[in-house]
Amino acid sequence: MRNSRRGAVDPFIVMDVMEAARAAEAAGRHIIHMEVGQPGTPAPQGARDALVQAMQTDALGYTVALGLPALRARIARLYGEWYGVDLDPARVVVTSGSSGAFILAFTALFDSGDKVGIGAPGYPSYRQILRALGLQPVDLPTSAANRFQPVAADFAGLDLAGLMVASPANPTGTMLDRDALAALIHAAQGAGAAFISDEIYHGIEYEAKAVTALEISDDVYVINSFSKYFSMTGWRVGWMVVPPDHVRIIERIAQNMFICPPHASQIAALAAMECEAELQANMDVYRENRRLMLEGLPRAGFDRIAPPDGAFYVYADVSDLTDDSRAFAAEILDKAGVAVTPGLDFDPVRGGGTLRFSYARATADIVEGLARLQRFMAARG
Repeated sequence: MRNSRRGAVDPFIVMDVMEAARAAEAAGRHIIHMEVGQPGTPAPQGARDALVQAMQTDALGYTVALGLPALRARIARLYGEWYGVDLDPARVVVTSGSSGAFILAFTALFDSGDKVGIGAPGYPSYRQILRALGLQPVDLPTSAANRFQPVAADFAGLDLAGLMVASPANPTGTMLDRDALAALIHAAQGAGAAFISDEIYHGIEYEAKAVTALEISDDVYVINSFSKYFSMTGWRVGWMVVPPDHVRIIERIAQNMFICPPHASQIAALAAMECEAELQANMDVYRENRRLMLEGLPRAGFDRIAPPDGAFYVYADVSDLTDDSRAFAAEILDKAGVAVTPGLDFDPVRGGGTLRFSYARATADIVEGLARLQRFMAARG
């Protein structure tokens, strides 16, 4: 049967690493997971309890395409609590995870063949979703001097239809401060490019609060999710905030593409937003894990790292050790029993010399993983 050119996207390498780790576990090995950006904790107890109760009394059928009104209102209130932004709930769109939001945003904003700038290193699925939609991702190689975040000079003269940034970023955990984010927004708007802000790791910050693009402009798309801070990866529920005149555009696309986000997940998400004590307990784990990683990775020999501002990743330069991060990650999995992500997932050009370490799991796993990495590197010589 024939195939479309749009379907010729690259694999999501971290998912391949996960499968290799699963196969090793099926063969009886104990693997420490530092590959996947997934909290080791379940959805908050209040979220699970709310869903159990709803299942007793509600058929949980279709919701309206934009999501449960109560959830949209609660998300709008979150922007007041976290950022002091007065947000109209009508601008909030509940989505099937942030992935659903990317598809809706790219479809609403861009025409086939349009060029969209993304920072490199960056989340690999941006690139592949754009390609699958017939769009042209344009990698903007970022520098360590700019903390691996784009700056206006990176896309000057490229004739982009859009620019997408993430703060805190995956895989680096770096954040844009207000001035840097404002400079990017104004430069993109000045060039006639739509601006999309991926804020999926907001809430997971260490020394300063992340800035939302909505503090700077209403003429932006903001994407977030319940996957990370709210510890609800598999529930597949996220949201985005769009300009008022884009709500109906998104609604029409969402009606046809998705009908609605999962009703059960929306019920749980609404309750999760009231579980602050449990969510902050999760943050205490991330803080301790971050401390252990920043101390333990250099001891193991991974000393070209920078402290992440947010998220739960450390991005390491291992170019002194390898130019094939995929083979190096496979060696670490085989010999150390630790799953890590090759940098090629995030930067196809320079990622052969980098690895991403996730510290989202339990602290005991981080301690054991670091000990294994130290033994592995000592034996490797």
